[in-house]
Amino acid sequence: MIAYIKGTLLQKSERSCVVLTTSGVGYDIFMGEQAMGRLGKIGEETELYIQTIVREDVLALYGFFSWEQREVFGILIGVPKLGPKTALAMLACFEPGELALRVAEEDIHALTRVPGIGLKSAKRILLDLKDKLKGFQTVQTTVRPSPRNGLYDDTLGGLLALGYTDREAEPVVQQLLETESDLDVGGAIRMALKLLSKSSGM
Repeated sequence: MIAYIKGTLLQKSERSCVVLTTSGVGYDIFMGEQAMGRLGKIGEETELYIQTIVREDVLALYGFFSWEQREVFGILIGVPKLGPKTALAMLACFEPGELALRVAEEDIHALTRVPGIGLKSAKRILLDLKDKLKGFQTVQTTVRPSPRNGLYDDTLGGLLALGYTDREAEPVVQQLLETESDLDVGGAIRMALKLLSKSSGM
């Protein structure tokens, strides 16, 4: 089974790339959209950890920049009805450590932000992943545990509905609820909007 490839980036498209090794063999490797954006230019050297999927009618290679991502991807595709496309989408939304944290907290709403995962699917995935990602919680570096409660989820959901992204909204909501404990959802959203406006220079 192929687990690692190092070579020259020969071609790349929206969802895959071809890496030419020194042996003269070019490997077609599927990657997530976010990971594709991190690849260098054609002609540059690259190295990827590989998850090989072998099925009756499929032999496919999936590439990752870290061993932890590869390992978590392997766990995710072992979940019934969770295919490689959805697994890549989950890793595009969460680093391994953050995903492990969300699963440990049984954070259903976080998983529903992944394209293709609804509330019912999120509940099933959390159940299937229980205890399987514990070893990855220490991998995270920049992600801090957030206060997971109804106020947090409702405030964040309101900001997302207004067009803000997770990356923009989550730090603001977390900071706000750490300093203001007596807010209701409406008040929290209003204050969060003010903080977001200030940070964007509006």
